[in-house]
Amino acid sequence: MKSHEFIRIARTVLEIDARARERAADEVTDHVAAYTPAQASALATLLAATAASEKENAALEAELHAILELTSTGHVRLDDISPLREIALDGLPPRLRAYVSDLLEG
Repeated sequence: MKSHEFIRIARTVLEIDARARERAADEVTDHVAAYTPAQASALATLLAATAASEKENAALEAELHAILELTSTGHVRLDDISPLREIALDGLPPRLRAYVSDLLEG
């Protein structure tokens, strides 16, 4: 993916509005095959950090799904998504708890 497109997606992942973050995570998922190894790793880290402080379940689910898709490329290490450890699992619906657990188990 060209640098300007990567930067645009990275910026959108960090939007203030939860719906914009959700759409950005969906866009990351849509283009997962276009990323270089470094871009996939960087996006996974940004998404994990965003997910760690996410308050909206719909946005969190989209972020976790995007991370899962990025891990399928083989370019994302468990260390890249370590911010997910900051998520308080007890406050999440069961499906999101399972998502986080599955990602952290590798």
